[in-house]
Amino acid sequence: MKKIFYSLVLCCAGFIARADVQLPAIIGDHMVLQQKSKVTLWGWTTNPTETVKINVDWDTTHFKAKAVLGKWSIQIPTPAAGGNHQIEFQGSKNSIKVSDVVFGEVWVFSGQSNMEWSGDQNLQESLDEMPNANNKDIRFFYIPKATSSYPQEDVRAHWVVCNPEAMKSFSAIGYFFGKELNQKLGVPMGLINSNWGGTPAEVWTPEDILAKKTNLWEAAKQLRPNSFWSIYPGLNYNAMIAPITSYTIAGALWYQGESNVGQYKTYAELMETMISSWRTAFKNNFPFYFAQIAPYSKYGENNFGAKLREAQTKNLGLEKTAMVVLSDLVPDVSNIHPTQKIEVAHRFASLALVKNYGQEAGPIFYPKYDRHRVEKGKIRIYFRELNGKLVAKGGDPSHLMIAGEDQKFYPAQGKIDGNTLVVSSPDVPNPVAVRYSFTNDAIPNLFSREGLPVNLFRTDNWDN
Repeated sequence: MKKIFYSLVLCCAGFIARADVQLPAIIGDHMVLQQKSKVTLWGWTTNPTETVKINVDWDTTHFKAKAVLGKWSIQIPTPAAGGNHQIEFQGSKNSIKVSDVVFGEVWVFSGQSNMEWSGDQNLQESLDEMPNANNKDIRFFYIPKATSSYPQEDVRAHWVVCNPEAMKSFSAIGYFFGKELNQKLGVPMGLINSNWGGTPAEVWTPEDILAKKTNLWEAAKQLRPNSFWSIYPGLNYNAMIAPITSYTIAGALWYQGESNVGQYKTYAELMETMISSWRTAFKNNFPFYFAQIAPYSKYGENNFGAKLREAQTKNLGLEKTAMVVLSDLVPDVSNIHPTQKIEVAHRFASLALVKNYGQEAGPIFYPKYDRHRVEKGKIRIYFRELNGKLVAKGGDPSHLMIAGEDQKFYPAQGKIDGNTLVVSSPDVPNPVAVRYSFTNDAIPNLFSREGLPVNLFRTDNWDN
């Protein structure tokens, strides 16, 4: 009832302009519509039962949409990538023309500060790119930071054709991802920026869904208040995701988790809940790719950072998900904002090119622990997604720990044996468990022969 009431208030108050036909901000000049699909166009009328006529210059069909309680929507097929097109929305008293519409691939970029990071925060990679950032085939839709107690139906934003100043303020990962896909696919890119530094995942998850899961709700209560961002469930979702859920997208990229290390025990379920809620709201089982949080020395005791990365790894069990591992892209573990965003964007782009678009790209497989076997005084580790032999860069395998039944871990030696890793220590004659890179700030040196880092792991489930 509250959402319906909001729609009526929106129409009656003339949120955009008091007129017969009104459009949400995301349907406007320079927008990118998802190619070769059925996209939803929608809006409001001051007449609660108005019939809106929609004319598009790529189709001779005369589309009509009848408003219900002042809101109307319609699905319209889109052709293959290209532009420049025009759409006209006609009511009985006014008409709105939307120009410079192109068809391409639309992606959403969300999370906290590492996704938000841009030239505005003096990221050198973005500043260096500015002279090259004039591209009519890349369009930005930058949703400003906002919160709301109830799901909203519009945002204060507009589409902008890529230019140096707009690129400077846009997510660096989002821009470089879009640039690479534009170059490789040769199609326009619609990039939707919706992120807020410092935010926990709870605020990006609908409150009513989170409230039904007692353990997640209790974990949310443990979040520490902060004067720079909200911690209450759903507030960012309501204001920054809900208004665009009718828009057709190709997929979403997510970089978040630093603010949830204290909730590592429930994070995997939290992310599963959030991803599922987004897909339900968008009515689209879109691909969801996420970055594993990078090594950082200030997460405190008990390896909370490692345990959060472990939780993120569990989310790979969800369909159409994938994770990029960033343990080799951290020049300074005392900085929670690693500066190498171009490579992060490239790893994301490789995932999308291979998984979404069936194209050849850079490697996308990060070796992961599969199983282990205890041998005499040693433990042999087997991997999946290895695609060949292991490689240790700069010496013997590093950041290995081994323990016996007493659960006390000691530094261990590792030896690569084909596509397996053999771990041992003279301090542990009867080992039962191995950990690799399982600390907050470890920068380990095991890679696939293709050059991607091995994901952290532990063979035990001890809470220490």
